[in-house]
Amino acid sequence: MVVLALDIGATKFAVGVVDPDYTVHSVRRAAVAVDDPWAVCRELLLAVAGDNEVRAVGIGSAGPVDVPAGVTRPLNFPRWRDGFPIVDRVRSVFSGAAVRFAIDGACLVLAEHRVGGLRGLDNGLALTVSSGVGGGVLADGRVLRGRTGNAGHIGHIIVPGDETPCACGGFGCVEAVAGGMSTVRWARSQGWTGATGIELAQAARDGEPVAVAAMARAGTALGRAVCSAAALLDVDRVVIGGGFADSGEPLWGPLRDAVDRHAGLEFIDALHVSLSTLPEGATLVGAGVLAIDEVAWAGRG
Repeated sequence: MVVLALDIGATKFAVGVVDPDYTVHSVRRAAVAVDDPWAVCRELLLAVAGDNEVRAVGIGSAGPVDVPAGVTRPLNFPRWRDGFPIVDRVRSVFSGAAVRFAIDGACLVLAEHRVGGLRGLDNGLALTVSSGVGGGVLADGRVLRGRTGNAGHIGHIIVPGDETPCACGGFGCVEAVAGGMSTVRWARSQGWTGATGIELAQAARDGEPVAVAAMARAGTALGRAVCSAAALLDVDRVVIGGGFADSGEPLWGPLRDAVDRHAGLEFIDALHVSLSTLPEGATLVGAGVLAIDEVAWAGRG
């Protein structure tokens, strides 16, 4: 009998087996198929489960989501934008399994609280900066969920002075300015000829002017968003993970400068922002926490 974790990212699915200590292993990943995302997701779930009975599945999904309804609406999935009943579909694959569902940012902060940079704390903020930007909030020892499960969706904090259009339909969202895909698009619009965030970060480290400017633009936006959220939530610890977050000094230098400039209130003047020490699959770990906690709770009955 196994417990599974499913991460629905902006561009990929990931599924793994979760142990009681929240270790995730036997992970498989697959790119999202634009024409039929569910077919790819279902195949991945079945492949990882193998011949084992599945006791529980934890799902972390890019947002927006409607957790009470069990529905996800990732901005980068055209086929799912009107709402996809992910919880019911997973239950149909594993009859009798418990299914827990949360936005990816909530899973991220769960992972950081149990085994990462927020361990032992009651208040904090966790961000994922990858293709897009997401986040989760730890407040008084609990992960905030909100009315529909979207609390902590920091990617749609508005960055002052920037009118960049966002996939959400708004303008100036930090995701539209500082997400990996958005930063690459901006750099290419300025004449850079690379294709990926990894290439862009390396070009910035090599001193290529457009790449340096692109990373500075992203880092400054992230620093502003972090300060805004920290002031709103009264937290002094922020952990940032995700593939694009691991871009080094070209991103983190401007981010720290923005934090130093904007964290002026006394209760956030010691704001500490750090890179996550968890692997790239932190959201998957958080989805695993959802599932393992469900099993533990059921076992008390």
